Amino acid sequence: MTGLQLIHMCLATVLCASLSGAAPVIDSVVVMVKNTVRAHHGQTVTLPCWLQPPQSAEALEVRWYRNDDFDTSILSYRAKTFETPQETSYVGRASFGLKDAASGGLKEGDVSLKLVNVTLQDDGAYTCYVSSDKGYDKGKVGLSVTATGTSPFMSVVWKQNDLVNLSCESDGWYPRPQLRWSEQKQNLSPKSLEYREDSSGLASVHSWLLVSRFSEVSCSVGLSDGEAKEARVRLEIPVQPAKQESHSLGSGAGWVAFALLLITTLVLLGVLYFKRKALFASSKKEESTEENCSLLPKNESEALAEANNHYENVTLDQVKSEYLTIKDGKLRDTIVQFPDGPKVTCLTAVRGRPGFSSGKHYWEVSLGNAKLGLKQSWWVGVTSATVLPWENGVSPSSSNGFWFLSSSPARAESLQFNTEPEVLLPVRSRPQTVGVYLNYDSRELSFYNVDDKKLIGSLKADFSGEVFPLFNPGRGDKAPMEILQRTAPDECDDTGNYAQSTPQEAES
Repeated sequence: MTGLQLIHMCLATVLCASLSGAAPVIDSVVVMVKNTVRAHHGQTVTLPCWLQPPQSAEALEVRWYRNDDFDTSILSYRAKTFETPQETSYVGRASFGLKDAASGGLKEGDVSLKLVNVTLQDDGAYTCYVSSDKGYDKGKVGLSVTATGTSPFMSVVWKQNDLVNLSCESDGWYPRPQLRWSEQKQNLSPKSLEYREDSSGLASVHSWLLVSRFSEVSCSVGLSDGEAKEARVRLEIPVQPAKQESHSLGSGAGWVAFALLLITTLVLLGVLYFKRKALFASSKKEESTEENCSLLPKNESEALAEANNHYENVTLDQVKSEYLTIKDGKLRDTIVQFPDGPKVTCLTAVRGRPGFSSGKHYWEVSLGNAKLGLKQSWWVGVTSATVLPWENGVSPSSSNGFWFLSSSPARAESLQFNTEPEVLLPVRSRPQTVGVYLNYDSRELSFYNVDDKKLIGSLKADFSGEVFPLFNPGRGDKAPMEILQRTAPDECDDTGNYAQSTPQEAES
């Protein structure tokens, strides 16, 4: 080997070593993704996808698609131009997004996908594909869509042998929720557990079980990896003393009576308790006034007497509304097209006066008559709201200053409180006259069936400031709602019954 050849070999060795230590030239793209993203139904979500190391993606081809279907794109971008998505359900909903607040977007290689108004059908795997004239790469992102349903709705049906049928239902979930019954932290086995899905794919769940008459039972519904919504009730049925048979009833008939107390309903946002008392009887329909009076539990009779000592002549606010007709203490909805659909809302609600910030107060409301029948749709209660919310989507509840008893839209044999969760109050018959008794100082609101002289139910809440009587005649009833006035306090007659004021004949 000559000296010249040796020099050439040394130079070649040095050059190779120099090239091997130089910074690499990027001749392809490397895609990075976040494996799984969770989103709530109806929300906006971003599926992160970016280039590593960072480089501009403005001149690259970017394509998002599902189910390994490359030709059916969700988002297609090439040569700084967007192409029309092949997946029509994503038109107007898919665009580039930012993986985080510090992202520089396409200029820094952020090619994340933003989806608005996420649907249940969006749940699944998405592929992020990026290519250049040097090569391509892709990555998969999983989107998990969930929907949180309503708080559990519980109802009670009384059975024989001191057993109670408790049912629990909730809807609006995705995927299927888990429902759990428990008593004193011990799991209970339901008699039935059923799921249904509506046309949009949202799931509802319904379950029931039998418990003893002295029980504190909880029903919780939630997703496996999310916080559950819970309703809890404590049931107690005081045993009533047996009544001797009346000779007029014969040997085969008699009264069977018991009372129901439903208290301490706990919800996630607060604590309310409810009391429910009902008197059940098996006898001939025609009974004397003395017999009916003697069957009334003494505490209910005393409570109603106490309420009548605090009667208030409530008047209605004279509001101007195209949805209400108010005249001489009577109110009803007008026959118009409501902007918020068929559901009863504050559009047909009105406050009464005076307002109360202390003391005890009682008033009565007529919900129909023999000529026009009983109202099927109504609210009666109190509110602390200075202005009633007429906007769509505002649901009156205790959290925004509304406490009332109402008809149950889907259950003619029941009434309900506007609580969350709603509490169903089974009744033997719809009331014609409801008495409202507000004990502000003890923060208790009670409702009576005046004609049957029975307590429908009571709720206890932390009133704050002045509260006003609240009335809503509902929608679609022929019968108006009438606020009853008295000229003198009621007096109790010799039988223990009350000489109630009689509602005037309601106008049609």
